[in-house]
Amino acid sequence: MRILHTMIRVGDLQQSINFYQSVLGMSLLRQKDYPDGKFTLAFLGYGEESTQTVMELTHNWDIDHYDMGAGFGHIAIEVDDVYQACQQAEKKGAKMIRPAGPMNAGSTICAFIEDPDGYQIELLSVRN
Repeated sequence: MRILHTMIRVGDLQQSINFYQSVLGMSLLRQKDYPDGKFTLAFLGYGEESTQTVMELTHNWDIDHYDMGAGFGHIAIEVDDVYQACQQAEKKGAKMIRPAGPMNAGSTICAFIEDPDGYQIELLSVRN
């Protein structure tokens, strides 16, 4: 077994695709409209779905925003250098939630940014 994808609902599909491509370096793997259901799915990731876990962005055509649930935490992305990744993300307009630095209960270096819909994304290096 393996995790195939994580799905999040987005209010502006193109803005979200741009964020995940430009700020986080993902590739758009596929995108399809479902007119009968009035929604579009876009899958993005760092590699092919056959071998990698990917992000599924769901855009329901009649909804432009969602309220963040209390149970959702964040999406974690491994980067080579958290400080450098934060600098690049800020240059590309990402909202910084927590700047790069040691986590509050240990020495792991991490940071948090926010996507256009308010989902938090943790940037961390497992090599710390």
